[in-house]
Amino acid sequence: MTSVFQSNNPITIVGGGDVGSEDLNLALSIAPTCIAADGGSIVALAAGIQLEAVIGDFDSLNSSVLAQVPVERQYHIAEQNSTDFDKCLRNVETPVVVGVGFLGGRVDHQMAALHTLVVRADRPCVLLGPHEVVFHCPAKIELPTKVGDIVSLFPMAEVTGTSVGLEWPIDGLALAPGEQVGTSNCATGFVQLKMSVRGMLCILPRRMLADVTWALATMPDHVKWPARVK
Repeated sequence: MTSVFQSNNPITIVGGGDVGSEDLNLALSIAPTCIAADGGSIVALAAGIQLEAVIGDFDSLNSSVLAQVPVERQYHIAEQNSTDFDKCLRNVETPVVVGVGFLGGRVDHQMAALHTLVVRADRPCVLLGPHEVVFHCPAKIELPTKVGDIVSLFPMAEVTGTSVGLEWPIDGLALAPGEQVGTSNCATGFVQLKMSVRGMLCILPRRMLADVTWALATMPDHVKWPARVK
C-alpha cells in the first residue's frame, strides 16, 4: 500500500467529533504536523491550524471549506466500506498518530474509531479523550504509570497476556468481549504489558498522552503487529 502522506515525526489527525478547548493544542504540542479526516478539517480550520492533508470521502465538506485547502493536499477516497478515520490511518506513514475528535460525541462513531485501532494495529495511534487516552496494545509495552493510576484493558478479541505493576495481574486470564474484561485495574508503579495477539485496547489517564505517544513511536519492530493480510 502506498501512503498519500509520510512524515518521520508524529502526526495529529483531527476528526469531526467533539474536540475539547485544549485538545488541539495538547495534541499539536506532541505531534505538530496536522491532517484532517474529512469533517475534522472544519474543526482544524476554525482553530486557524494549517492542514498538510485532508483525507476522506468529503461527504461532510462543502466547497467553501475545500477552498481553504490547496487542491494538492486534498485526498478524496470515495469508497464507503470504511470510515474516514480508517482512510486516514491506512494512508499515512508516521511513527505514531495522535487522534483528536474521535472520542466523545456519538457512541457509534467512538465504537467505530476503537474498531479501527484494532483493524489498523500496524499503524500506532493514541486517541485523546476528555479524561483518558486509548491505544491498541503492541506485543509489549512499558508505561511510566504512577501508583493509583487507573489502567483499563478492554479486549476486542480473545487475548491472553502478562503484566507487571498491576494490582490485579492479568497472567493466566483469557480476556474476551462478551466474557472477561480488564477494566478499572490499578497501577502499583510502572506497568509492563505483554499480549499474545492483537486485539487489546488500553485506557489510561489523559495526562499520559505524551508518555504513550513516545512509547508507541519508539517501540522496536519486533513488538509491532504486522498489517493484516486480506
